[in-house]
Amino acid sequence: MTSDKIFHGSLTRITDFADAGFECRPVEREHWEVGDYVIGDATVMRGGLCQVELPSGRLVHASTGDLVLGAFGLRHATLEVVGSWEAIGNDGRMDLLTAAGLIGKATSVSGMLGAPMRLDYRAHAIRNGTKVGMGDFARKPKQPMPYDVPTILVIGTSMSAGKTTSAKIIVRQLKRAGLRVVGAKVTGAGRYRDILAMQDAGADAVFDFVDVGLPSSVSDENHYRKRLEDLLGLIVEQKPDVVVAEAGASPLEPYNGDTALEHMRDSVVLTVLCASDPYSVVGVMRGYDMMKPDVVAGIATSTSAGVEVVEKLTKTRALNMLDPKTIPELRAVLDRALAER
Repeated sequence: MTSDKIFHGSLTRITDFADAGFECRPVEREHWEVGDYVIGDATVMRGGLCQVELPSGRLVHASTGDLVLGAFGLRHATLEVVGSWEAIGNDGRMDLLTAAGLIGKATSVSGMLGAPMRLDYRAHAIRNGTKVGMGDFARKPKQPMPYDVPTILVIGTSMSAGKTTSAKIIVRQLKRAGLRVVGAKVTGAGRYRDILAMQDAGADAVFDFVDVGLPSSVSDENHYRKRLEDLLGLIVEQKPDVVVAEAGASPLEPYNGDTALEHMRDSVVLTVLCASDPYSVVGVMRGYDMMKPDVVAGIATSTSAGVEVVEKLTKTRALNMLDPKTIPELRAVLDRALAER
């Protein structure tokens, strides 16, 4: 089996697999670890999920019988899939937990989602007789550097609340102001499309936790903290004027969002909370030590009625960033936050 016959998920984008290749060999279950690169035989259920996100960010449709290369990891998505590589049994039955190639055994799947792509374990990626994992390609800053860059933090009440859309709009406005902008995703499950969206909006550089060797940020807190320090160091090396950082999912979910917020708190000049509905804003504020965002955006602000309810419940300004009429106010909010830094 050679690597050119395999769909490479975007979690492999940090590797040199396309140029240097790798060998394939089964590894005993007791030696498996998070981040291992593995190959599985795909089975696509009728009406089920079939997309694979390539290292370029493009999507392809896999079919039953195709091979998929991804990495072992964990996912805890409130609206889609919960699963873990640790749940894979000795039968090697696995699932594609995200299109990026996050691989584990699905333990809970939303009824609103099609069946995940089934993968049957074929082999590990091997070099020089040793299995290869994401940690082998993790990027590190040239030297430890304090993180003191003004940061616009975009968080959500849940997944699919409008965080990436809001981040794109904010990046574009900051670029129009003539600033050097870095876009980043500090927590979540690996998907390349989110930071590519910020790049398409004009960000001068983009990073996420995949760059530092994590398939998702569902991880031991100490391990995640070390990787986060590397990620922030890579950002500082770019010498940005401002960072737009998205925290995937919600800070209340087990993606280490609370760890990221704690680590970056002193540099955050503006917090944008994207909400799936007006009432979830109150839930996050109450559940997370009465955290009060500076602006509420996202799906909850899609109509004037939603904006009114958010502002009535929270006494916080709500902006529908997809409405061009709100852009002057958004620019004023951004300018004020950066000027006060």
